[in-house]
Amino acid sequence: MEQVSPAEEIAAGSVVLHRVREADAEGVAAAISESIAHLQPWMPWAHDGHSVEDALGWIRRAEEGWAGGTEFAYVLRPADGGPVVGSISLMARVGPGALEIGYWLHGGHTGRGHMTAAAGALTAEGLALPGIERIVIKHDAANHVSGAVPRRLGYREVGRVPREPVAPAESGVDVVWEIRRG
Repeated sequence: MEQVSPAEEIAAGSVVLHRVREADAEGVAAAISESIAHLQPWMPWAHDGHSVEDALGWIRRAEEGWAGGTEFAYVLRPADGGPVVGSISLMARVGPGALEIGYWLHGGHTGRGHMTAAAGALTAEGLALPGIERIVIKHDAANHVSGAVPRRLGYREVGRVPREPVAPAESGVDVVWEIRRG
């Protein structure tokens, strides 16, 4: 059976999602480095001195995931052009018939609706894939900004799951949201 993948480029209002490629490494590293104070409290991988080599490592893993049908990673750029302002991925890690969306945004680009637009477009793309019945978004309960995205998109909170915190600001409780096909 042939693997079915989402589109490699998705227009999402104020941003465009492009399948991440090695050519994006400098842009990804710059966006992370410029936003380190914004990302570190929530992202365990965000560290001072995040390098192009770090970004390339993630991109190579993402390319393997795309080829294997387990992760579909995108960079976000403003629709009118410009540098990388974030990343969003669809990941096959929440069971059969489901995909999880994970995301981060450059600290200087928050509050503009970019991530809501991107997550909305990726939700539609994911639910259009054969066999996918639901999309899940998880965030730490203390990360209210991240939680606003699924709420705005009409996701329904379906649970709260305790876990060990992995980043400095985390409470140790994941809020789980889902939206179902049709």
